[in-house]
Amino acid sequence: MHGSAFFCGSGFSRKLFSVRSRPAGKSSRLKPLPQRAFAAFLALWLTLCAAPALAQIASDPTPLKFQNAAEERRFHDLAAELRCVMCQNQSLADSNAMIAYDLRAEVLQLMRQGKSDAEIKAFLAQRYGDFVLYKPRVESKTWLLWFGPALLLAIGGFAVYRIVRSRSAGAPVSRDDDQEW
Repeated sequence: MHGSAFFCGSGFSRKLFSVRSRPAGKSSRLKPLPQRAFAAFLALWLTLCAAPALAQIASDPTPLKFQNAAEERRFHDLAAELRCVMCQNQSLADSNAMIAYDLRAEVLQLMRQGKSDAEIKAFLAQRYGDFVLYKPRVESKTWLLWFGPALLLAIGGFAVYRIVRSRSAGAPVSRDDDQEW
């Protein structure tokens, strides 16, 4: 295990060794690396691990101000039906990505311009693609998505029916009276 790391059941262990050339006949014992090299490695590792975590911290821009409770309820219902284009599996209402803040502000602005929910969804779908909609439209390109599960269920039910029917038709009837104890 020259210059390598290994894992053990209780946790992570690291053994760092340096291989120095030695004259023949001398001890084949490996010398540990200086502590400064290990400290530099540890600092680099911590920096690389902290960078993604710090990148996720986003300052909360000014919260949206609603004119009344009905507008707020409509906004939250609409934002729950839209998908964040960056987070992919989070709704626009749940996402903390900066683009989600911008999209929420844009949705509120479109609402205040008098656009209906359908018009807002159509605008966002035209701009970002159908991916932004949690419930895609029923079109020829989405038929498999909408009707595929029902089709698979029907095929599976038919297969089970045929298997059960063929087994019951060909299975000999056994009588308990014929058995000897």
